Amino acid sequence: MLKINNLHASVEGKAILKGINLEVKAGEVHAIMGPNGSGKSTLAAVIAGKEEYEVEEGEILLEEENIDELGPDERAHKGVFLSFQYPVEIPGVSVTNFMKTAINETRKAKGLEDMPANEMLKMIREKSELLEIDRKFLSRSINEGFSGGEKKRNEIFQMAMLEPKLAILDETDSGLDIDALRIVANGVNKLKSKDNAVIVITHYQRLLDHIIPDFVHVLHDGKIVKSGDKELAHELEAKGYDWIKEEVNA
Repeated sequence: MLKINNLHASVEGKAILKGINLEVKAGEVHAIMGPNGSGKSTLAAVIAGKEEYEVEEGEILLEEENIDELGPDERAHKGVFLSFQYPVEIPGVSVTNFMKTAINETRKAKGLEDMPANEMLKMIREKSELLEIDRKFLSRSINEGFSGGEKKRNEIFQMAMLEPKLAILDETDSGLDIDALRIVANGVNKLKSKDNAVIVITHYQRLLDHIIPDFVHVLHDGKIVKSGDKELAHELEAKGYDWIKEEVNA
């Protein structure tokens, strides 16, 4: 699904990623953990193609296709979805209308006609029920006046509607209470399949109690310095990140 080879990237001339190697196969969930400033969100942004980051070396392959030269919209059309840590408000644009536009733009990029209105409404109804979303929520302007939990639930709804091949959740647990965390995690778990893959970026092990990762990777100073299974996340919760730094510097 995704293969990253020796990825180096910088922003405003400052090196952030310093040789990332990562392979994510279809059907897998990978968690990326690490202290502040280790490069987690930069990695997410570079995979999604955000233009303020400069890739200086290495390559990103999606289903064996090099996507290095593609812009964010082109990567999205190929199935890359990024959930933002701080979703933006879009006053005057309802959740439903935003999704209709996003889906039809993706279809257009694939040479398809707009989705018929009855199919669109059926899909919206099915996905909102799957994620326990009140229908009134869908008529509200995107993120305007939304609580932290509502913003994150809205992003999972977008993910459900777009059905991406690769979903990257960048600190989607940030600011969530226990109930909101459960709803968001349940949504992600319901959307997992053998045909897609998920990368979860988080500081904390608590999200990984709900979304069980196949692999956990620890980022430190722009490199993946340790990988393991979900037990690694528990070890990080117990010990913090200092022991990882000590291992790296030993």
